[in-house]
Amino acid sequence: MARLRLPRRAAGGDRSQDRARKAFARRQRARRWLTWRYVLAVVLALALVGFSVYALYFSSWLRTDGVEVVGNEMITDKQLLAAAEVPTGGPLVRVDLAAIETRVKSLSAVKQVDVSRKWPHDVRIEVVERTPIAVLDLGSRMVALDAEGTSFPAPARAREGLPRIRVGSGADKDALREGAAVVAALAPEVSRLVDHVEVRTIDEIVLVLRDGRKVEWGSADRSTDKAAVLLQLLKRKAQVYDVSVPGAPTTR
Repeated sequence: MARLRLPRRAAGGDRSQDRARKAFARRQRARRWLTWRYVLAVVLALALVGFSVYALYFSSWLRTDGVEVVGNEMITDKQLLAAAEVPTGGPLVRVDLAAIETRVKSLSAVKQVDVSRKWPHDVRIEVVERTPIAVLDLGSRMVALDAEGTSFPAPARAREGLPRIRVGSGADKDALREGAAVVAALAPEVSRLVDHVEVRTIDEIVLVLRDGRKVEWGSADRSTDKAAVLLQLLKRKAQVYDVSVPGAPTTR
């Protein structure tokens, strides 16, 4: 009776199948890990967002406790803080910086202001004050005047040694601005000689010197040229010097 023999599997074939099964298993594990990794990333992101919202809006960790004021010399810290009205005790993130900036800008001595958060607990207010170049004589009181013709209160130490400006009844804001431009253009040698500046109209500005002599200046146009001409003209003895037309000055 004949015996049938089954073909034997090659050892190399078994090893190839094992490697294939292992590679498939590794790919399956990698896919599962990739899926879980995305899930874990989403969970962590949501947790981070939730923690951030809690820390910013509901916890006491980032509440508003104080105000830092910088850049002020003429304006006192007390005046700035009173104007700013910074709310304290609540979340720092909720503080309305624009509203604080608007309130601080209402101070006439403030030219520019920048309000920011200084984490974790403070609001920072940085101001640029107006630079006084003259003293506006209002009779009953004295205020400072900057180069743009804006008047503002300033302590006596800030007004010391500055030329005075007197405004006539016919002068308006434009005339005051012209008067400030004249003072700003004066060379130190000329400024030291000036007792006060009379702003009668926009085109009629007169410098009254400390010794009583007068300078008819006209408008603020070409003030630098007029100041240079005046320095030469003052060498002549006269009571009135007219430099309103700097190319043709006169004395009398």
